[in-house]
Amino acid sequence: MTEFFVVLTTCPDESTAAHIARDLVQSRLAACVTRQPVRSSYAWQGRINDEPEVLLIIKTLASRYAQLEQRLASLHPYDVPEIIALPVAAGSPAYLAWLSAEAAP
Repeated sequence: MTEFFVVLTTCPDESTAAHIARDLVQSRLAACVTRQPVRSSYAWQGRINDEPEVLLIIKTLASRYAQLEQRLASLHPYDVPEIIALPVAAGSPAYLAWLSAEAAP
């Protein structure tokens, strides 16, 4: 298993995204959260939607993922939020050391 994850989720607006990002970093479930405006096309309840959203790119430790997923689900306004974890195959040793220190319990 990889030691580091990048977790992706989308939020309906910047205010929600900022609140979630701050909470995850403040609680040390993530070392860093990048926010980026995006446009998403998706199927939901029999309709095709095309909506502006804010993508969160969350950098964390694999060991923190279960807690992060629970916290993210509790903070998120969507019924079924996108919560996808991608393993980090490699990275700058200095950045990964910083990530380890900042996301440690």
